[in-house]
Amino acid sequence: MVAYHFPPMAGGSAILRTLGFARHLPDCGWQPLVLSPGPLAYAQHGGSQLARIGAQTTVRRTLALDAARHLAIAGRYPRCLALPDRWSSWWLSAVPAGLRLIRQYRPDAIWSTYPIATAHLIALTLQKLSGLPWIADQRDPMLDDSDPLAPYPPDPRLHSMHAWIEQRIAARSAAIVCTTPGAMDAHRRRLAQLPRDRFALIENGHDDELDGEDAAPTPQGLPGPQGHRRRFLLLHSGVVYPSERDPRPLFQALARLRRDGVLDARTFQLVLRATGHDAWLAGLLADYGIADVVRLAPLLPHAEALREMQGADGLLLLQAANCNAQIPAKLYEYLRSRRPILALTDLAGDSAAKLRHCGIDTLGQLASSSDCARALQRFLELARQGRAPLASPATIALQSRQARSNALADLLDQVSHRSTP
Repeated sequence: MVAYHFPPMAGGSAILRTLGFARHLPDCGWQPLVLSPGPLAYAQHGGSQLARIGAQTTVRRTLALDAARHLAIAGRYPRCLALPDRWSSWWLSAVPAGLRLIRQYRPDAIWSTYPIATAHLIALTLQKLSGLPWIADQRDPMLDDSDPLAPYPPDPRLHSMHAWIEQRIAARSAAIVCTTPGAMDAHRRRLAQLPRDRFALIENGHDDELDGEDAAPTPQGLPGPQGHRRRFLLLHSGVVYPSERDPRPLFQALARLRRDGVLDARTFQLVLRATGHDAWLAGLLADYGIADVVRLAPLLPHAEALREMQGADGLLLLQAANCNAQIPAKLYEYLRSRRPILALTDLAGDSAAKLRHCGIDTLGQLASSSDCARALQRFLELARQGRAPLASPATIALQSRQARSNALADLLDQVSHRSTP
């Protein structure tokens, strides 16, 4: 398993997919061998997630330099050192280490996950040298040409490099895994030469550990659900991207509802936890005059963030139309928390479809301030009355990382021609 996002990296939800697979695959008859960078590669690192790596998982960490932090002079570095990403130097140490792992353990398959693209280049090289079947996990899209005026990535050289890597994946991989139906459709359109059965859907998921001894204490000062406080706490946990989760229509709706007396800082508060763009958001809150009803909060360790979700009166999901083929990882954690969910998104996107499939209809159009206001008022009424829809326990169980690992194990069995243990 070739993955950049893995402990001891700290921050964000990106490490949880690989970590979840590594934890649960042994129950499915597969022993994970994880190849990841050493701590030097990460701008933030810590040991909070290291204890969750299973005893049956072998981990090899090799040197990877971040071009922006380690190879820059006066803040500048040659662009060629950051193709296909800033950690391209990882390839130099990871390929020899991967070959040693292959010789020592004789694995049945290779799996790599994007982002970071260098992980795919490492897996591609190992596949060429070993002949092992390779599964390319496309957690995010490498390319997006749906808008000719705004292609992704916007840099022409990087776009060309990503396109070349995607074609190598098409030529050399045994399977391509996508995390949403929209992403799988987009890959099938771009790689129309491939048979449809080369693509597999394995979504992100949630962890079940909070039911057991891994449960973290509720963050200090966090009240319980609505019955224990006068003020309704609506929580958004995670990054608020200026484009992909633009909150300005919501802020405009909050300003209007506050002005009309529908919302009051004594009875309602929106908490934006670990936004990644606090300075920008603070300016918007001041501009809209809603700093008393919206609070910016710092990053929490993951286990504590999950506990905060479970203690909130409601959970807010933001996802703009330009991300219709993506589902935020937090959506699955929201479902697991069994708290009412307000999703402000595009109703034609995969996030809205996923929530409707789970029985949740408290949705609104993020692009429309009037619909944000309508959806928020309806949501608050339902939640305060205890009538907001929640996913059923059976539905939640189907979204677990154990269930996703079962799906990956089935795919590994297929591509390696192993029989299920």
